[in-house]
Amino acid sequence: MPVVLDAAALVFQPSVLLVILAAAAFGMFVGAIPGLTATMATALLVPVTFFMDPVPAIAAIVTATAMAIFAGDIPGTLLRMPGTPASAAYVQDAYALTKQGRPESALGASLVFSSLGGIFGTLVLITASPVLAEVALKFSSFEYFWLVVLGLSCAVFISPGSPARGLISLFIGLFAATVGLENPAGEPRYTFGNVELMGGVQFIPAMIGLFAVSEVIRAFIHRGSDEKPPATGKRGIFREQIGNMARYPVQALRGSALGTAIGALPGAGADIAAWISYAVSKKFSKTPEKFGKGHVEGLVEAGSSNNGAMSGAWIPALVFGIPGDSITAIVIGVLYIKGINPGPMVFITQPQMIYAVFIVFLIANLIMLPLGWIAIKGARQVLSIPQRVLMPIILMFCMVGSFAINNSVFGIWLMFVFGIIGFLMEENNIPIAPAILGLVLGPMLEQNFVTSMIKSDGSFLAFFERPIAAGLGLFTIAVWMIPLAMLLLRRRKADAAA
Repeated sequence: MPVVLDAAALVFQPSVLLVILAAAAFGMFVGAIPGLTATMATALLVPVTFFMDPVPAIAAIVTATAMAIFAGDIPGTLLRMPGTPASAAYVQDAYALTKQGRPESALGASLVFSSLGGIFGTLVLITASPVLAEVALKFSSFEYFWLVVLGLSCAVFISPGSPARGLISLFIGLFAATVGLENPAGEPRYTFGNVELMGGVQFIPAMIGLFAVSEVIRAFIHRGSDEKPPATGKRGIFREQIGNMARYPVQALRGSALGTAIGALPGAGADIAAWISYAVSKKFSKTPEKFGKGHVEGLVEAGSSNNGAMSGAWIPALVFGIPGDSITAIVIGVLYIKGINPGPMVFITQPQMIYAVFIVFLIANLIMLPLGWIAIKGARQVLSIPQRVLMPIILMFCMVGSFAINNSVFGIWLMFVFGIIGFLMEENNIPIAPAILGLVLGPMLEQNFVTSMIKSDGSFLAFFERPIAAGLGLFTIAVWMIPLAMLLLRRRKADAAA
């Protein structure tokens, strides 16, 4: 208990609380701009943290990250421009709610359940860090391969149309992920002699193009109508979420737990967590036909998973000094600079610093509620702007976000190419979200498959020899086979009835 009081004394200082507030506003601003991710918000803060003490430095990064992850939902909901790859998992539902005149329902669910997921992940971080970290360290390339395959299988479940169209979109994303030098052989693939393509297809410009630029193209083609979304309701942002908590408690808990567990796996992160959580929500929903048409259930589960994964990523970072994602990789560097060496000994030598981090996590997820409310109220005014004015502004932000990734004009060209591809896909009723999933997880799939084959000397049985890998593999195969078996059974019954 004295350690907790010492940690509280370190955090509840006016200067630290002011840093938390400023970092929260900064994270909200960065996250709301498509292309500027939570990782970029963290990277931009690092030079500033050099001049801070350890506690405010870590507090700034934790708070900005939590805010940026939620804020990525704002442009996705209002303009169908997801701020992060995780937001792309459920952007179709969120944008459909906006079209129905209910943006507060979508953003309120994202805000409240992101906060609850973050708090759940923090409590797990406080109580079960060593146990979860031990399990996470048992994941090798075999386990990661099955985890990625399971994530890619979600493309079939999240597709609003037929599974075949979802697979077509997934393969488009997987093909784009093969471009460049970033492959186990280090061989240039599909670069056509272009030096810029050797770095591969950056998923941020591609995501902006597929979602945002395709929408701009559509607005230009149908510019005569100048449609605007229906008038937004006057209902309170938080009042409706009380009903959602009562209606979807299992989904919120399941999303938080799944997000925290996946986040604790080094290299997995919130992206996989959100996609898997959304697919699980649709799979076990009593009304799966409503998904993709403006159903809040998927937002509840995936939103909880988002910030739960952020907290979970800190488990291996603090316990073993192994980054759970790109954000904690940056954080570990900052911790070393501040004289804090992540690992088992830090819980013994500097326990007050660890508990200070825990307290900051709780504050960051609580302060998200009032600041998120302000952001939603302000951002909602975007819907009152006519399309002929709004679309050029959106295109400008798209170009800024695509350029900012590598400070290269090539990112803008990439954005436009994928914008045309996205437009053509939607005109032919091919969903976009699975293509993003393939683009994000494709390199991880190839890397872990090739590494596993090298380890096993080409034996496929090695993918089932380790207990966790065998469990994940059998579960993934069951996910594939059960729907096929059910389909064949239904056809046999229909033939017998005929």
